[in-house]
Amino acid sequence: MKSLKFFLIIGLGIVISCGSKSNNNTPAQIPPTNLTVNVTVASDSSGNITIVASATNAVSYIFDFGNGNTLSQSSGSTTYKYPATGSFTINVIAKSADGETISKSISENIGVKLNLVWSDEFNTPGAPDSSKWGYDIGGGGWGNNELEYYTRRPANVIISGGTLKIIAQKENYLGNTYTSARILTQNKFSFAYGKIEVRAKIPGNPGTWPAIWMLGDNITTVNWPTCGEIDIMENVGVQSYKIFGTVHFLGQPSGAGVGGTVQVPTAFTDFHRYAVIWSPSTVQFLVDDVPYFSYPNSASSPFNAKFFIILNMAMGGNFGGSVDPAFNQGQMEVDYVRVYQ
Repeated sequence: MKSLKFFLIIGLGIVISCGSKSNNNTPAQIPPTNLTVNVTVASDSSGNITIVASATNAVSYIFDFGNGNTLSQSSGSTTYKYPATGSFTINVIAKSADGETISKSISENIGVKLNLVWSDEFNTPGAPDSSKWGYDIGGGGWGNNELEYYTRRPANVIISGGTLKIIAQKENYLGNTYTSARILTQNKFSFAYGKIEVRAKIPGNPGTWPAIWMLGDNITTVNWPTCGEIDIMENVGVQSYKIFGTVHFLGQPSGAGVGGTVQVPTAFTDFHRYAVIWSPSTVQFLVDDVPYFSYPNSASSPFNAKFFIILNMAMGGNFGGSVDPAFNQGQMEVDYVRVYQ
């Protein structure tokens, strides 16, 4: 009997011990609930917004502004200024102390009034303004097997009648078959984000390659294509009225780009407005205010630093194609270049 009582006591102790262990389970995690988000857009077209978020059991909030920018903080209230007009989906995530989350999204159309920060209206006859423009001089193909030699002669680049003329001519010049001009704002003006608009009329001769484009300021240290390239407008005469808008960056096949095209039937006879609206979230290409291609910008791309402007007209080359044997002269005429931010 004594032996039996001993084993009963031991057994009872085991049962009590197991019951005690079950009472030490980790408490259930508490998620945030009742998330509310209110967005107020400033009526002055400044791009400013105010976000007020609130959730039960939330200890922090993550604000995704829908353009690649995010903010994490303990408060549910914040302000943000959009750099450019657009439609954005704002996502707010509320997080509890246990790491549980709840989210809510709101779409808003943000209007941003842009201010003119730099321009050249080409109203002063003669050479381009030296405080705004420099020159690339020379031949050698420019990396594209082009046929022209770029000069700064009035025969190739001149302002008259309120427009800039970049003129390509067929002539033997320092070992090249053609001459033309390439002007640029490098070391004089560059910018990041905003809108650039160029009103221009282009030639339609087979073999001509007019271009309005930009390169990253850091090209002298990292070279192309690491610096990035934004082609606002390119045309090759052999492809008639097709306008190209393209971005180039490291990782693409040599000479390739990511872009879109649009047909502009009067590109050779009338002036048109070629533009890019550039923000941390997109690089959007437009003709006469009508978008035709948008590249999704990101923090890892080169399109988040300052770029300078280039105007030129090449002849032939890898993209320009064969030049019409009857070609003698063609010009790209530019009414203005304007940058808004």
